[in-house]
Amino acid sequence: MTPATASPSLALPPRPSEVALEALIGELAPRLGERITTARGVRDQHGHDESWHHPGAPDAVCFPHTTEEVAAVVTACARHRVPVIPYGVGTSIEGQVIAEHGGLCVDLSAMNAILAVRPEDMDATVQPGVTRTQLNTHLRASGLFFSVDPGADASMGGMASTRASGTNTVRYGTIRENVLAMTVVMPDGRIVKTGSRARKSAAGYDLTHLMIGAEGTLGIITELTVRLHGLPEAVSAATVAFEDVAGAVDTVIASIQYGIPMARIELMDALAMRAVNRFSHLDYAEKPTLFLEFHGTHAGVKEQAESMAALCQEFGGSDFAWATKEEERSALWQARHDAAYAAKALRPGAEFLATDICVPISELAACIEATQADVAASGLIAPLLGHVGDGNFHLVVAVDRESPEELETLAAFNRRLIERALAAGGTCTGEHGIGSGKRGYMEAEHGEGWAVMRTLKAALDPLGIMNPGKLV
Repeated sequence: MTPATASPSLALPPRPSEVALEALIGELAPRLGERITTARGVRDQHGHDESWHHPGAPDAVCFPHTTEEVAAVVTACARHRVPVIPYGVGTSIEGQVIAEHGGLCVDLSAMNAILAVRPEDMDATVQPGVTRTQLNTHLRASGLFFSVDPGADASMGGMASTRASGTNTVRYGTIRENVLAMTVVMPDGRIVKTGSRARKSAAGYDLTHLMIGAEGTLGIITELTVRLHGLPEAVSAATVAFEDVAGAVDTVIASIQYGIPMARIELMDALAMRAVNRFSHLDYAEKPTLFLEFHGTHAGVKEQAESMAALCQEFGGSDFAWATKEEERSALWQARHDAAYAAKALRPGAEFLATDICVPISELAACIEATQADVAASGLIAPLLGHVGDGNFHLVVAVDRESPEELETLAAFNRRLIERALAAGGTCTGEHGIGSGKRGYMEAEHGEGWAVMRTLKAALDPLGIMNPGKLV
C-alpha cells in the first residue's frame, strides 16, 4: 500500500439533524439575535456562487461582527457536529460556498472594517468582508493601492481563501505575495495569529500561506494584513491586434524573456473580441488582441511602451490603440473585465463553464494552439481570454445543460484541457481554486503531496466540519 492510499480517511459529516440544528441555533441565538436565520430566501441566496455547479443551500446562515463571535460560532458548530461554510460575497466560481452537506453558512460581509493603514510601512489591516474596491477607495488620498484585481469586487477574505490573482499579477504578484499576516479561527474555535508585519521571517511553519488557498477547509480568516504599493507616477495602456493567436502569445513570451516590466498583459482571441464588441457596443478589431499596461516614471513608461510596440510589430501586431487618460484606461479595462459576461451573451439561455489552467510561460503557445484545435474539433462555443503574462488562460464554454451530448462533450474537453496542462508542468487551476469542481484532479497534480494535504486536514479538522467536501 502506498502512502497516498494509506492517508487518513477524512470525516465527511452527515447532514445535521433537526435536533442538532435546533440545539445550535438555541445556543447562538442569545448572542446573535436576528443575525442567525433559517429563512429560505436567505439560505438560497447563500447556496450558490458564480459557478457552473448546482446550488446547495445551507440549513442556516449567520452574520458575525467580530472575531470573537466567529470563534463562538465555530466552537458551537464543533460541539453539535454541524458543518461550517465561510461566505464572502459569493463571487467564487468553483462551488466553494455551496453547502454540499448542509450546515451553517458564516457570512462575513458585515466584518468590513478597515482597521489600520500604515503608509510608512505600506501595509493595511482589514476585516475579511472588506472588498478590494472599498480598500482602494479608502486608500485613494494616500498615494497607495492594493494590487490584487480578480475582476469581480471580491472580498479580501474570499480572495485569500481561494488564492486569487488577476490582471495585475505579472508585476505585483497574487494574493499569496500580498498577505503578511492573518487572524484565523481554527476548527475547534481557537483564535490564531499567523505571520507578522515584518517583511520576512524564519520563525516556524508558514501558517499564513497554509491558510491562503485553503478555501475555508482549515479555518475562517477574520483579519488580514496586506501589502500596499505606491501608485505609479505614470500609467499607459494599449491594445494591439494580431492576425493569429500564435503571434500574440509569442509576443508575450518574448516580453517576459526580455524583461520588459509590464504591469498587465491580457489576451483575448477573435471570438472573445467579437463578443466584447457586441456586448459593450465597441469597435475593436475582431482579431486576437493583447491588452497591455505599463507603470512607472514618465520616462520609464515611455521606454517600456516603445520596446513593447517594437516587439509587437516584430510578431505581426497592428492596430495599436493607446490610452493614457484615466477615463480611457478605465474603459479599456472595463471591456476586458466584461469579457466573461460578453462571452455568455453569445448564446443566450446557455450555461457556462469557465476553465482555468496555468502552464509555464515556455509552454503557453503550444498549449493554446492545441486547445484551440480541440475547441474547433469539439464544436464548442468557447472564447479564450486570460492573464497570459502568467501563463494562465480561460475558456468560457457555452453549453445547453439539458443536452446529455453537449455535457459529455464538455466533460471530455475539460478533462483533456487539464491533462494537457498537467503534462506541460502546469496546474488545473491558476486562480479559481478547487472547491467541489476540481477535486478529482488533485491526486494527479500533487501525487504524494495530496496525501500530505489530507493528513493536514485530518489533523486540524478531525470532525470534518470546515467546508466539508471541498478541496480535499
